[in-house]
Amino acid sequence: MTIYIEFCTSNSYFGTDQALQKLEGQYDCRVIEYGCLTSCGQCYLMPFAYVDGDWVEAPTAEELYDKICRRLEALAEGREPED
Repeated sequence: MTIYIEFCTSNSYFGTDQALQKLEGQYDCRVIEYGCLTSCGQCYLMPFAYVDGDWVEAPTAEELYDKICRRLEALAEGREPED
């Protein structure tokens, strides 16, 4: 089952784009970059993405990457992701 990870172009300021693009080669997921996810303001505060429709945020792009990796591993194992 492919999991969709969506993020906003404006959030690339934090390096979110580079961190999240690494996920496609490691997991059964598809990273999609949008011009806007209608989360105006939030994208300027910290790195974030929607993972399978759920909001995930972290203080840095690398921490976001790690958090999403843990979530993807949990989903792949059929476990409920922990935040």
